[in-house]
Amino acid sequence: MPLAGSVLLGLAACSPQGTEAPKAAAGSVKPEAAYDLLAKEGRGFSVGALMSANTVYVLFDPQCPHCGHLWQQSLPLHKKVKFVWMPVSFINAKSTPQGAALLGAANPLDAMSEHEASILAGTGGMAASASFPDDIAAAIQKNTSLFNQLGGESVPFVVAKQADTGQVVTNAGAMETAALQKFLGLD
Repeated sequence: MPLAGSVLLGLAACSPQGTEAPKAAAGSVKPEAAYDLLAKEGRGFSVGALMSANTVYVLFDPQCPHCGHLWQQSLPLHKKVKFVWMPVSFINAKSTPQGAALLGAANPLDAMSEHEASILAGTGGMAASASFPDDIAAAIQKNTSLFNQLGGESVPFVVAKQADTGQVVTNAGAMETAALQKFLGLD
């Protein structure tokens, strides 16, 4: 799906059924517990202000164009917060191999930028081997399980502590940079 529908991307996300879903909040786990659970049990790659006390967790499926949109919109905030991108797999057969390639990338920032540009251009994302270490496959499976445990209905699914209040907040769906900045309490 090309980026031409960027206004619609801000209003939707990818659901496990592969259909677009409206924004949804975490269900079965309270936000505070969700934040701690992802910090303890999730696995992803970190980008942005790596020494920041403010960590933003993003559960994403590598085949989701809305996740690609959020990735691009998050780039201007990399100097302010640490993002941990945690791949899940439910959209199609490319999700797990691409997630594994991103987790194993020597430079995840460049790999993710190239991958998401390809997703948004409608060319399917990075080429990824169907063969990858068992521990990486297990990590993606665990991330997917955490997504389900948190009551996630669509990706991208963001769990963060607001910088200004310390309150844990969640959001399902892409958003523009200004909205993401406000959501994270960075105003």
